[in-house]
Amino acid sequence: MHCAVATNAVLMASINKTSAEESMLRSVTAVAAVIFAVSTVQAQTYPDRPVHVYVGYAAGSGPDIQARTVSQALGTALGQSFIVENRTGANGTIAARAVVQAAPDGYTMLFSSSSIAPTPYIYKNLGYNLLTDLKPVATIGELDGVFMLVDAKSPFKSVPELIDYAKKNRVLYGSPGVGNELHLKAELFNQQAGIKMEHVPYKGASEVMTGLLSGAVQVMFVTPPSVMGLLKEGRVRALAFTGTKPFAAFPDVPLMSKYLPNYVSGSWGMFFAPAKTPDAIVDKLNAAIHAALLKPEVAAIMQRDGYMPDTRNAAATQAFFRQKVEDTAATVKAAGIVPQ
Repeated sequence: MHCAVATNAVLMASINKTSAEESMLRSVTAVAAVIFAVSTVQAQTYPDRPVHVYVGYAAGSGPDIQARTVSQALGTALGQSFIVENRTGANGTIAARAVVQAAPDGYTMLFSSSSIAPTPYIYKNLGYNLLTDLKPVATIGELDGVFMLVDAKSPFKSVPELIDYAKKNRVLYGSPGVGNELHLKAELFNQQAGIKMEHVPYKGASEVMTGLLSGAVQVMFVTPPSVMGLLKEGRVRALAFTGTKPFAAFPDVPLMSKYLPNYVSGSWGMFFAPAKTPDAIVDKLNAAIHAALLKPEVAAIMQRDGYMPDTRNAAATQAFFRQKVEDTAATVKAAGIVPQ
């Protein structure tokens, strides 16, 4: 008798537990359905007011040019202004932090070059987690390479001449800051060439160019968009291009791999949103950015600047970004950069 009662009690407890679990599951499912429905509605009406796009680099820099070109096309296509704001400093981390702290509703975005990738290994206290507090939206494409520049008055006419000189003499190179991708490219050159050019950090690419033209530094690495005019005017000389094929606008500039076979190094640009931005809005932005890149007026600028478009959806963009950030750890370590 007592055994039967105990068995029934256990059975009832089990039934009650199962019922509670099923009830909880239904509640969770219902909440998820509501969230999905709300996100879908938000995406359908998005954007219904201006969108702010923060760029962590100076006006006129490569990332700034790319952000403004695509943002203008987005504004036309989506019917709201995409306003680009330059929030410079600390390798773009000031702009990134502002986006991390913004409401995750798609109305505050970040555009960055690949210089954002090494920042977790450069700064001890970013104030955010690069991989979990930002959500990659779309790339504008990948840049095949960058230029190695000297002033037009420089005695260096080729990479071998520079390497030979640097083995016996002091050579200074400038970059937009410690850990910036252009700093890392110069350090990669140091390693592969077996030399020790000394780094002079500046606040931005335009300041580095001023230093190069004034003779304060002798060498710089730079993305093509910001120096096309100076190259055409003959004020600077490109000793090499670090891509896999000659740069279309300057096909006579030799490839770095001609002198250092293992030296091939490019770049990329990417839009981000705060991490909790609804996927439906992120997917809509991803599609709109890809559509913008196909517009003739936008495609012409991207091709001029050397960007090769891609078709990654938002999920693939996020996987691409995570891999790039992880890969950069070894580059920073090899450069001997100590986190600040």
